[in-house]
Amino acid sequence: MAAAEGSKEETSRRKAERVALPAGMILVQVLTVVTMLLSKAALNGGMQPLVLLVYGNLVAAATVAPLAVVFERLTDGQHERIGIHMPVFIAAREILKKVNMVVLGWIFINATFGVLLATGLYYCALRTTSAAYTVNFFNLIPVVTFLIAVVLQAERISLGTWPGRMKLVGTAVGVAGTMVVSLCKGPHLPLPHLRLSNAHAHASAPAPASVIQGGHDMAVGTLFMCGSCVSYALWFVVQARVAKVFPSRYWSTALTCAAGSLQSAAAAAAATVLAPREGWAAEWRMGWDLRLVTVVYSGVFNTGVTFVLVSWAVARRGPVYPPMFNSLSLIATTAVDAGMLGTDLYLGGVLGAGLVVMGLYAFLWGKGKELAAAKAGNGEQKLQCVHADDGIA
Repeated sequence: MAAAEGSKEETSRRKAERVALPAGMILVQVLTVVTMLLSKAALNGGMQPLVLLVYGNLVAAATVAPLAVVFERLTDGQHERIGIHMPVFIAAREILKKVNMVVLGWIFINATFGVLLATGLYYCALRTTSAAYTVNFFNLIPVVTFLIAVVLQAERISLGTWPGRMKLVGTAVGVAGTMVVSLCKGPHLPLPHLRLSNAHAHASAPAPASVIQGGHDMAVGTLFMCGSCVSYALWFVVQARVAKVFPSRYWSTALTCAAGSLQSAAAAAAATVLAPREGWAAEWRMGWDLRLVTVVYSGVFNTGVTFVLVSWAVARRGPVYPPMFNSLSLIATTAVDAGMLGTDLYLGGVLGAGLVVMGLYAFLWGKGKELAAAKAGNGEQKLQCVHADDGIA
């Protein structure tokens, strides 16, 4: 009877999970799209990328730290015997005692690649291009990570299997799609409601510098996004090392955000000294406006909530599952960016985005098959060990 009830509860949990996991990943994409559009609007309004980095990561650290206190609690022998966790603040103190110079060094490197370079270069690209253009490159991050892992000999290309071939084909198609988006503009898509938005924008405001110097800014933005993608890929490699030396996901995220905020402040101070400009102090003042909304939203939702949802999805479905939803942000950002911010759509951008999505799914299919095969192989190995132990016994 108890076994039957347990089986029913497990079935109900799995059914709920089948609905909750995709819903959670869709929510992550919605939060990402809103963050992109808010950041683009704030940067267009004159906010500096380093200012957004400093304040946004401070808010993110303050958001994730309480989650670390609540969810990452150690058990010692005495508390484990009576089935309860250590008090939250004692547990936090015990975890932070493990933060030595080696851990701090890896967290500093993690913040350099993940915050200062990856996010900082992304904000610079977003300021010179558009949200719809930059989001194409995010679909290439798994592919770039794979290429760097191959160069570092952390992963092999197996052309003798279909999953290996599909990973290689997906990589080539994704890179080709990005080149099409960057180099092939093509004819303008005649969408009346978008043209109306653009006409209103041009009538109500002077042409921005990005329109006057479109070719130059697009080339510079493309270089920024390439640097951002490479930095994100290296960040994932560094994160694997951080997880080994300090296996506390929430605390490592909070410390990384705090370190990234300090690094960004140092970079802003160096930039001010090397290239002084008038009114730099006013850039750091926060008022009750869009800039404050962008800082708080990106820190709380794009870092805090997204981190929890993605960590849960990876734990339940593996690392390939969350990137499968990246194409949703590509479609949504393109539509909203064109409709609300008046960005023109061109055939080359649409075709290139389609190639990027096709390459992403081909790569993820191959990667998923390889992970499933590796998992099945480990299971068979464990089963053989059990049989061998039974034979010895």
